[in-house]
Amino acid sequence: MAELFSEKEVEYLKSQRIARIGTASKDGVPDVAPVGFDFDGKHFYVGGLHLTKTHKYKNVVENAQVSLVIDDLKIIDPWRPRFVKIFGTADLVTRTGYVGQAQYIRITPQRKTSWGLD
Repeated sequence: MAELFSEKEVEYLKSQRIARIGTASKDGVPDVAPVGFDFDGKHFYVGGLHLTKTHKYKNVVENAQVSLVIDDLKIIDPWRPRFVKIFGTADLVTRTGYVGQAQYIRITPQRKTSWGLD
């Protein structure tokens, strides 16, 4: 999976701490939430203090298809946004990460697009 991301994309992903996760219920009701994340070069991990009570958690249990956007503004004037958008599948794992030993949503990327990282 490491070949999915370029060196510049990996460098950018490892420099960021905040993302937005998109999930949907089994009925297709969407939810987008800001999240912290870890990236190990292969998977993304999303946790939280009360993860099991969130829409994202409940949605992943029902529908494993997710998207994740990591973005920021490199420069405001002139306007220079940059991002990596990931589409993939999610499952639940227990691991030690940025919220300690806990359950996390593990995202396995299947495809991606990026902008402004050059």
